[in-house]
Amino acid sequence: DVLDPERLIQCPYNKHHRIRAGRFPYHLVKCRKSYPEVAKELATCPFNARHLVPQADLSDHIMKCSDKGILEQDIVNQSSGFQREQMNTVSTWQAPPCEEDWET
Repeated sequence: DVLDPERLIQCPYNKHHRIRAGRFPYHLVKCRKSYPEVAKELATCPFNARHLVPQADLSDHIMKCSDKGILEQDIVNQSSGFQREQMNTVSTWQAPPCEEDWET
């Protein structure tokens, strides 16, 4: 299950490291410092910082990334929700009562 925090994920810095999904972000930070040469060769996916791929494969990964669709759908939902709000918004503003007569 993709959402299971106990599932094991392979570390992109050291293939022998298998980390629980719930600890994976912390492990990435630690391993990046331990393997600076490997870190230079990897690129971070713009849709999910947990996706580290070889720099040469980044454009291919971006095209196929499963998190891309989720992000795009969020953008569509937000923009259509904003447009609906704008269309449904009716001004309830009324000028405050004024007893001044500028004509006199």
